[in-house]
Parts: sequence; C-alpha cells; structure tokens
Amino acid sequence: MKSFTTAKKWFGDLDATTAAKVLTSAADVALIVSPSEPFVIRDVSFGSADIANEVGSDWIGKPWLDVVATESRPKVVELLRDAADDRPGRWRHVNHLSSTPDSVPILFSATRLGPKGRIIAIGRSLRPMADLQQQLLATQQGMDRELARVRLASTRYRLLFQVADEAVLILDALTYKVAEANPAACHLLDEQADAIVGRSALASFDEPSRKALEALFAGVRATGRTSDARVRRGEDRDFVRASVSIFREEQRTYLLLRLRAEGVAVNGSAGARKSRVLEVVEHSPDGFVITSLDGRIEYSNRAFLDMVELATAEQALGQPLDRWLGRAGVDFPLLTAHLREDQSIRLFATKLRGDFGGTIDVEICAVAVPDGEMPCLGFTLRNVSQRVTTERTAVRQRPRTVDQLTELVGRVPLKELVRDSSDMIERLCIEAALQLTGDNRAAAAEILGLSRQSLYSKLRRYGLGDLVAGNDSGVGAEH
Repeated sequence: MKSFTTAKKWFGDLDATTAAKVLTSAADVALIVSPSEPFVIRDVSFGSADIANEVGSDWIGKPWLDVVATESRPKVVELLRDAADDRPGRWRHVNHLSSTPDSVPILFSATRLGPKGRIIAIGRSLRPMADLQQQLLATQQGMDRELARVRLASTRYRLLFQVADEAVLILDALTYKVAEANPAACHLLDEQADAIVGRSALASFDEPSRKALEALFAGVRATGRTSDARVRRGEDRDFVRASVSIFREEQRTYLLLRLRAEGVAVNGSAGARKSRVLEVVEHSPDGFVITSLDGRIEYSNRAFLDMVELATAEQALGQPLDRWLGRAGVDFPLLTAHLREDQSIRLFATKLRGDFGGTIDVEICAVAVPDGEMPCLGFTLRNVSQRVTTERTAVRQRPRTVDQLTELVGRVPLKELVRDSSDMIERLCIEAALQLTGDNRAAAAEILGLSRQSLYSKLRRYGLGDLVAGNDSGVGAEH
C-alpha cells in the first residue's frame, strides 16, 4: 500500500464532516468499529440507499461478528487485529447477512484512526461482480446445453446418414467434389469411401451422364429447386435416378446427391410399401398406438394425440398407455391378460382421458407381437362417443335385459346401475303380473302386494299402457 506523499498539505485543513463525506463517497459501506472484542460497530455510513436497504441500517451498537455470515467471522477478526496492530491489511471478502436468503458480498479493508484506537473499515460491494459472475455462469451453462443438443442432433443425423438405404453423396457446390458418402452410395458405385471422398462426383459416371449431371447441378444452383436426371456409370451398367438438392452450411454451399436404382419408385420396394403403410396409419381417423410389452408408448399417430389432447408425439413417447385409459390400473392389465392368452382382442369398450380433462368413449382392438424382432403391443382406438351416447340413452329409457345393464359397467357409477337393476326387475314383475291376470290390474295389484293406486303410479312411471284401456274388473267395486 502506498499513501500520499504530502497528505498533511492536502488534507490537513479538512474538518470531520468533510472527511466523513469523502469516506461515504469513496466506499459503499464504512464502519467505525471498536478495536477489541466484541468489535462493536459505533457508527456506519452507506454510499447508496440500495445497499442500505439490502443489509439493513440497524448495525450501530451491534458486534460486527453478529451481522456477518458464520464463515466470514474469522476474516473479520483477522482484519481488525491487523488494523489494531498497524499491520498492512489486505482486502477481505466478507458475506453480510441480509433480509433475503442470499448474503451480501462486500470487500473490506480496515485501518486504525489515531491514538485512541478506533478502527475504520471501508467496504466495496461485490454484488455487481457476483451478478456478473452469475450471468457468466448461466451463459456458460446455456452454451454447454446448446452444444450438447447440437452434438446429439449431429449424432442422430450422422446415424441416419450411415444407415439409410438410399445412396447419398454430399458435394461441394463449386467443384462437385465429394465431401461425404454413405455406405449405400459406396455399394451402389462399387467403390470404397476413401476412393470416392475428395474426388469429383462426375468421375463415377459415363460421358453423357456427366453432361446431364453438370446441367442438373447448374440448374439447381440457379433456381434452388430440387431436380433429377437419369444417369449411369457405363454402357454395361444399369441406369440410376439422380436427385439433387442444395443447402448451405458454415458460409459454404453444398449439393445433396441421392441415387436410387431405376424402377424402385415405380415398382415399389418393401421399404416403399412400408412407408406407404405408415403414412396411411399416421393419417388414419382411428387412434393407433404401439407400445412395449410393459405398455410404454413407442409410436402414436395423430388421431391418438388428438384423443388424449397432446400437441406432439414426443409428449406421448415413453409414457404408459394406462395413463390415459378410463379405469387406471384396471383396463390395461385386463387388456394385457387377454393378449397373453389369445394374442388379440376386439371391441374392448373403455374411456380415454385427455390431459385437459376431456373424456371420450372408445373401442379398442389390440394385438400382441411377442416373438418379433422387437416385441410389442399394437392398439387401435376408435372414438364411439356418439354411438355410445345414443345406445345409453335408449337403454336408460327402457332397460329390458341384464346384458344391457352389464354393458354399462365401468361407464356409469354402481349406485346408478343398482337403481336401474331395481327398476328393471320391478317393471318385469309388473308386466308378468298383468300377463298372468289377463291385464286385470286389480288382480295384478293383489298378486304383487300393492295398492291399486301404487300400481297405477308405477304403470305411469314405466309407461306400461293407458290406464283407461284393459280389464280393470273389481276397480269399480271400491268406489
């Protein structure tokens, strides 16, 4: 530390008020502290209202050790002892307690004032630096996450590039030199990758094909639109269909050259047929789901996502199908039990619950593929809400059989089923009594143990005929 060489000349005429103003302006925090333990704070000044509000301004009369964090107390003791002994002190990082859960970092230096032993501690807030470090850390973490995401995406695309059945070459748009070639391209051109990469792609084709490719490349570069041409490697070689598209990467332009054996698109390969099947399934109005044997979703089409109120297929991926079935923990175990026994199930009635609370009635057809290359379960889900509503209304208006009631199990509460069962039995008994008595309601009431008024009430309730019609002998005897 180096002091002013002529301090008395410049500061000798300063009074106490002026000196205090200078200290307050120069420091974020200034403390007057007693030189001995418990190091009581005699006075305090703050350079800004923000730091005063953050740490609180009621320090006067409190030991300095009581307003700092536990780990900072040894630093305060050492700082004050050095100042009391007139030893050159160094700046110390002290964390002060505040009204928030976070402590306030302040950098302190202390010195003794005059022969009376008073000590002044001058502090500079480290909050701006701490905030900057926090921002730097958050930025670094964000960059790390983005780098990891880019690496993962790069790995995925690299894997797709390598395992694709279609021959693909990436060319420099200016020189037509091959930058990359996948194994399918090497197989189609019957050359090793190290022989293809770095060489002009035109060298792999015959003279007429080279001209056709040059025209194709020039047209794609000029228009930016994908185009194709018919080319071959030599006179004794089969023709192939070349398709070219253009893209930019890192300020450079590249061409994507795809090659496929001619006739594949017309006649259709197994891969093309599978692709068409998947496209049909994806656009099917019925929900379609493929799960692992333990019920976790591996594929779901758009209709299923609409049924369960999801925006993207990624939200369903890896989730248990049981999460959306109406009777959680019941329906899916029942389905899998049937599938283990019969390998397939048809028209299993249940509900689907959406993520936003909507419910629909569905019928499920399912199949198990336990012995395939990748064992799985397949489910087709058809929305039958409108049909079930119509059937249910008809059954509730006139339930006539036990089968009609059992179909409602799981769709309506047990209390309602019991009430419907009771009503159905009561109505059937009244109909049987009327048949036994030849529609003599007085006799029917006697058989049933009811008063005629009670019987008439139930007849009205169940809509079992006009009270004026029919044989009511004995009724007039009571009047």
